[in-house]
Parts: sequence; structure tokens; C-alpha cells
Amino acid sequence: LGESAGQVIGDGAAGSSPGRPAPTAARTPLAIAQATHEYPSPPVRQTPSAPAADPVRAVEAFAGAYINWDASTVAKDMSRLAAGSVGQARSAMQLAAVQTAQDYELARAGVGNQGSVEAIGPVAGHPGQYAVVTLERTTATDSTAYAGLGAAWHVAIATVTQVAPGRWALSGWQPEN
Repeated sequence: LGESAGQVIGDGAAGSSPGRPAPTAARTPLAIAQATHEYPSPPVRQTPSAPAADPVRAVEAFAGAYINWDASTVAKDMSRLAAGSVGQARSAMQLAAVQTAQDYELARAGVGNQGSVEAIGPVAGHPGQYAVVTLERTTATDSTAYAGLGAAWHVAIATVTQVAPGRWALSGWQPEN
């Protein structure tokens, strides 16, 4: 048991008793951080490297770059996508860049992916979200792992955010399959 966010159990401190919450007047950012293991801070403003003139162009550019790569470029490609996006999309691409840079098997097998963006459409009832349909083929130059596989359809949900008047960037990317 012990401490949880906003609650001290059995410490006998003034103003609290076993099983009762500690007074909230002393809830400083440090106290919150110690209780929740998170330090409250203002959000960091993210600026995308090259926002698009409209939401669909932002989605199309991101999706096209996301699906076309090879083992020798994928980490840099993901880093470029991170720089051009904000929010969850940026975080996901930063993570993908680190993971692919350390993926020995990806490099050893010479894996690559080629595809085309086949359709982009707004998701009804979800402003700023678009369904993205791609047709992709994954190959490997130094492995038989992908031999004989045909192109496959993929769907992702892209979320866009207006980052300046008339300028849009991806803020969410969620592959569905």
C-alpha cells in the first residue's frame, strides 16, 4: 500500500489520518511528481519542418514517405517524417527511427517496401481524421522471407492539425493492419 496520488496512508502527519487524503494545500508540483512519478510541465511547442497547404496534401505526403523505404534509408526516412509532423505522429516516427536504426535483421536481409497511396477520405464524424488506403509490397534482396508475396492493401487513420493559417501537419498516425 503506501502512497498514491493525493493520498497518504498511516503517516500520522498533521491534518491527515490513516486512510485519509493529505491536505491539498501542499500539492506543489514536486509533491505531485513524487506521488505520480510525472512532473507537470507546460506542453512543448512543436514546429513541423514543412507543413502542407491543405490537410489532404499533408496526409498524402506523409503516407507516401511512410510506405516507400529500404533498409539503408528507413531510419533517416522516419526521422524526416518525425521532423515534418507534431504530437503522436512525431513521437511514433521518432521511435520508429530509433528502432529501425538498431534492427540488424532488417539491414542484413535488405528489406524494402514500395507502395502507392490509393485513396484518402475524411472519416465521418471525426474532424481532422482521414482514412488512408495504400497498396504495398515488401521485398528483401538478401533473404527469401518475402519471396512470392504479392502486394497487400493497408489502411491507416491519419489525423491532421492546422499549425499555422493555411498550413497543416500530421499529428496522428495509426496503422490499422
